[in-house]
Amino acid sequence: MKAEDTQPGIEIEQPTGSRKRNAIVASVVIASVLIFSVILVWQVRKNSQPQQANTADKATQTPTVLVSHVVSKDVERQLRLPGELRAYQDVAIYPKVQGFVETLNVDRGSAVKRGQVLIRMSAPELASRTAEAQARVGATKDQRLEMEARVRSVREQKAEAAAKLSADEGTYRRLKAASATPGVVAENDVDIARQNVEADKARIRALDENEKAAQAVAQSQSENEKAAVSSARSVRDIESYLVIRAPFDGIITERNVNNGSLAGPTSGGSGAPMLRIQQISKLRLVIAVPEANIAGINHGDRITFTVPAFPGETFSGMVARISHTLDEKTRSMPVEVDVLNDSARLAPGMFPEVVWPAKRLQPSLFVPPSAVAVTTERTFVVRIRNGAAEWVDVKRGVSMGDLVEVFGDLAENDVVATRGTDELRQGTRVNVKESTPAR
Repeated sequence: MKAEDTQPGIEIEQPTGSRKRNAIVASVVIASVLIFSVILVWQVRKNSQPQQANTADKATQTPTVLVSHVVSKDVERQLRLPGELRAYQDVAIYPKVQGFVETLNVDRGSAVKRGQVLIRMSAPELASRTAEAQARVGATKDQRLEMEARVRSVREQKAEAAAKLSADEGTYRRLKAASATPGVVAENDVDIARQNVEADKARIRALDENEKAAQAVAQSQSENEKAAVSSARSVRDIESYLVIRAPFDGIITERNVNNGSLAGPTSGGSGAPMLRIQQISKLRLVIAVPEANIAGINHGDRITFTVPAFPGETFSGMVARISHTLDEKTRSMPVEVDVLNDSARLAPGMFPEVVWPAKRLQPSLFVPPSAVAVTTERTFVVRIRNGAAEWVDVKRGVSMGDLVEVFGDLAENDVVATRGTDELRQGTRVNVKESTPAR
C-alpha cells in the first residue's frame, strides 16, 4: 500500500479499542434506564401510600374478633404421684435389763404371733436380788405378826384389868354403903377398896397407852411389809424382762444377736436392736400430696397404685389418715392409705406410683389456652361486653383437653376473645364472630 492512500488521523490498526468504548456507552445507557425505572416506581408507591393508610384506618375502626364462651366444668384429673410403703407397725426390740442371750427362738423372716417368746435372757445378779427381796418380805412379815400378837396380849391384859376394876368398884360401893352405919365397917377397909379402884383405873390407862403404841408399831411393820412386797414384785418384774415376747403378729425383719451375746439397754435406742418386728399383713402407703391438690381428699377414697416388682398389676387401698398440715420444705400434705397385704407380696420400703384423683370441690371456669394473654405486667383475657373489649386479670390453673382453667372476675358464658392479645386495647369497639365451640 502506498503512503498517499492512507488518510491522516485514522487508526486502521486498532479495532479492539473501539469495541470497548461501545460497551461502556451501552452500560451507561442501561444504568440510566434502571435508575429512571426505580425513581418512577418509588413515586408511584409514595403516591399510593396515603390511600392505603386511609383504607387500613377504616378497616381497624371496627375489627372482627373471633370469640369463645367461658365454660364451667368439674375438674377431675388423675395425677401420678410417688409414694412409699411402710409397715403398719414397726418395733425395734431392745432389752430392758442387761443380760446374756440364753435362748434365741427366731431368726430373720420368722413369722411370729403376739405373746410368743422370742428371746430368753439370763442375769445371775437378779437371782440374788430376788432372794434378798423375798427374805426381806419374810422378816417384815414376822415383825408384823409379832407386834400384832403383842397388841392382842395388851388387849387381853386390859380386859382382865377392866374385869378387876369392875369387881373392885362393886366392893368399894358395898363397903361405902355399909360404912354409913357406925361400927359395921372399918374406915380403913373403905380406903383400901377406893385405892384398889384407883389402881385398876391407872393400870387400864397404862394398858391403853401400851395398846396404842403396839398398834402404831404393828402399823409401821405392816407398811414395811408392803414396801418389801412391792420391792420384791419390782425385782420379779425386772426378772420378767429377761423373757422377751412378740408385741403383735408380724415378721422378724432384723436380727443382731446370737446365743450367748451380752445385751443391755441403749441410750435413746442409738444402738442396733436385738430384733426388729414388722406387721406387713397391713401396710401404710404414705403419699405426699401437693398443696394445689389437697382440696379433694376424703377419708375412705379408694386409691390405686402400681409397683415395679409387679409390672402390669394394679393394687389399691383406702385413705385412712390425713395429716391436715403441710410440710414446710416440700409444701405437700402427707396422706396415709391402708393397704391389705395378706399375701405378703408387697413389702415395706417399696416406692409405688400412685394414681391420685385430683378434683375441685366445685366446678371451675375454662377458656381456650390462646385466650389467655401474658405480658410482663399481667395475665389477662379479653372479654367482649356490649360490643367493647375489656381486660380481665386471671390466673391460670390446670389444663383439661383443649381448655385451660382460669380464676378471675369471670362468669360462665362470658364472651372472650379466642386469641388474647394486648393489641386489642380496652374499650375498643369490635365485631364478634363465633369460633369453634369449646369442648
